[in-house]
Amino acid sequence: MESKRSKYVLIALTVFCVLLIGLTSIHDEWLTPLRTGVGYFLIPVQSGVNAAGSAIYDEIMDYTKLHDALNENKEMKEIITQLTEENTRLQAEEFELIRLRQLYSLDQEYGQYPKVGARVIANDSSNWFQVFRIDKGSKDGIAPDMNVVAGGGLVGIVTDVGANYATVRSIIDDSSRVSGMAMQSGNSCIVAGDLTLFKEGRLRITNVLKESDLKDGDKIVTSNISSVFLPGILIGYASEITNDTNNVTKSGYLIPAAKFDSLQEVLVITELKSDMMKEEDSSKGETSVPETASSEADTAESASR
Repeated sequence: MESKRSKYVLIALTVFCVLLIGLTSIHDEWLTPLRTGVGYFLIPVQSGVNAAGSAIYDEIMDYTKLHDALNENKEMKEIITQLTEENTRLQAEEFELIRLRQLYSLDQEYGQYPKVGARVIANDSSNWFQVFRIDKGSKDGIAPDMNVVAGGGLVGIVTDVGANYATVRSIIDDSSRVSGMAMQSGNSCIVAGDLTLFKEGRLRITNVLKESDLKDGDKIVTSNISSVFLPGILIGYASEITNDTNNVTKSGYLIPAAKFDSLQEVLVITELKSDMMKEEDSSKGETSVPETASSEADTAESASR
């Protein structure tokens, strides 16, 4: 009895599987046209949706990358600006250090004279520092006729003084006349300011005796017979010395030792030539300088003041 029942169950299951296979086959065959039709419609749509989705995704990614790149570019620009400012500051400090070292060297070179350091705070409207103003005045011990040096040599002389400023007329000014002499030979001369000539980087040398052996390259310093300039300060270097047409004197040019296109710091020698001469007169009585030579130099320099 039990064996028959198992046989019936097995037969029933077999029939069910056959029917299921048949139904599945019929169902697939029935759905195939529908799937094909729907596929013709949906596949292009799906492809378009996929393409649009990819494009949108790419746009979003591109925008994100662009946004990140812009932020990075902005940060880099800020860093570059900071580095540029820092580099400019360091260069300015380096140049200032170089100038201060030059002033210190100049201070050591003329160690026999007391000095006050000053900064140039204004100049005239020209490109050259023919007349300029410094930030030290009478309260700092500055007085008219004090000599001013910078950049290796004589710059000019103080002409006007206020409590906290002073005006300096440089040796390149048309009205400037400096009594000089050749350091090697002691031959005297007059160094005349000439703004037109200075555009070529030169000043004029006059009143050189024909018999003198002044030659190109000789150092020209302030002479002992100058009425306002202290002796021994380097003015510049002789150039193109030739005989004058009068066959009595020589003349030529001078290359200034100081740089007049970029003056920023100067040294003011606080000792006056007039005080030095008074001290010499009191200690020695009368000076040993010939009257004629002194008068000639004084006349030239007085005309320039």
